[in-house]
Amino acid sequence: MFWMWFWFILAILLLAVEMLTADLICIWFGAAALLTGTVRAIFPGLGVAWQFVIFVLLSVVLLAVTRPLVRRFMRSASKADTNLERLYGRTAVVIERIDNLQATGAIRLGDVTWTARMLNEDECAEVGEYVVFQKIEGNKALVIKKGE
Repeated sequence: MFWMWFWFILAILLLAVEMLTADLICIWFGAAALLTGTVRAIFPGLGVAWQFVIFVLLSVVLLAVTRPLVRRFMRSASKADTNLERLYGRTAVVIERIDNLQATGAIRLGDVTWTARMLNEDECAEVGEYVVFQKIEGNKALVIKKGE
């Protein structure tokens, strides 16, 4: 009976540590301890050595199999586009001639006006031309001519 409670208490402690750190390490050992305690409850005659073997095997399997999947899911979930990143690749219209040498230029993208410069420094874009939003440098949109 002692060992069954030992595994359940160990599981609670490991899961509590996981909640404090959120590194996705202790959760697998906590789950293995919980499963080991459950196996001990089902098979009360199971020796202590076998319980530790089960704990180690479950820990390794859970860590090796599920951690990469969970980390991949967490990375993709945390990689949400910002509002700015959603502008990249969108088409805008030139509303003021873009000339890098003269340091002039503006575009309209949706209902927002941006100060703009050409990504290719030796190019210019005339009023009414379409350009593609490439990136931001400071507070200026860097664009290329549409179709390039």
